[in-house]
Amino acid sequence: MHTTFDEIPRLDPTNQIDAMSRRSFLKSATAATVLASATPQVLLAETKKEMPQRLLGRTGEKVSAIGLGGFHIGNPVLESESLKIVRSAIDRGITFMDNCWDYHEGKSEVRMGKALRDGYRDKVFLMTKIDGRSKTGAAAQIDESLRRLQTDHVDLLQFHEIIRMDDPDRIFAPGGALEAVLEAKKAGKLRYIGFTGHKDPSIHLHMLQMAAQHQFRFDTVQMPLNVMDAHYRSFEHQVLPVLVKEQIGVLGMKSMGSGDILKSKAVQPIECLHYALNLPTSVVINGIDSMKLLDQAFEAARTFKPMSSTDVAALLARTAEVARNGRYELFKTEQQYDSTAKNPEYLN
Repeated sequence: MHTTFDEIPRLDPTNQIDAMSRRSFLKSATAATVLASATPQVLLAETKKEMPQRLLGRTGEKVSAIGLGGFHIGNPVLESESLKIVRSAIDRGITFMDNCWDYHEGKSEVRMGKALRDGYRDKVFLMTKIDGRSKTGAAAQIDESLRRLQTDHVDLLQFHEIIRMDDPDRIFAPGGALEAVLEAKKAGKLRYIGFTGHKDPSIHLHMLQMAAQHQFRFDTVQMPLNVMDAHYRSFEHQVLPVLVKEQIGVLGMKSMGSGDILKSKAVQPIECLHYALNLPTSVVINGIDSMKLLDQAFEAARTFKPMSSTDVAALLARTAEVARNGRYELFKTEQQYDSTAKNPEYLN
């Protein structure tokens, strides 16, 4: 089976700095805008209450253009505040729910499970992630996530933190995590399969290449897409075109770099969300741990209009210098956001 993945050039993971001149990022900005305008994912499928809905790759599913990040649901001191945020988001039209087996050692899944009682589960597209790389470990994490989320299935299950070059090899190896996930899908515990990572686009490409070698296609891929990614180890430049060509659902994350990008003072939160929404993303996952931030997400959705190539180029020009060397994308350059590096036992 010949796919786009067979055409991906082998990348040298040591060559990690994308040197971008003004000419190159102007060209990239124009290409990104053309790509976005020509891609079905960005076309309005419908509007649900206050939130536009987009198509999720070739699955045929419609999901909210902005998704509710699961990690931040574990942040509020009071559980009642987390539940209020989740239900308010759903009531206003957010349908995509993000989560992970390891977020706050399970607290995020527990809280979301409680919030999805009383019929709310039927109103959302529920995703969670697992860390296990072995068949046994992955199977156990899937079942534990389902118990915490108080559901018999998730709509999407993703392999979490594909951030090492050997992660794809371990997942696709005999006795690896993919076997558990495929069995869980056959048993009705999940509907779609994807993966996520935030470290280096070459690792994402390796994961896609491994899948092609095993005649397997992912339904979704999650990755950082933001105003600084375009300048350094760029997922937008290297991975996004492959996903669009293969009609794989694009899940954007870290539009504000967990807040680090905002510290640069080069961009405002709404601009960050608009840039990510302007790319051919099915959903932009947004960390929300307060009603104020929830309102901000809806304001970004309400005010979003497709950006011109000139507007994209101007925004990239404004962020080019501060984006140098990834100093505001610490998830690429340091380990403080790598939960499986801090807890390698999660990978069992």
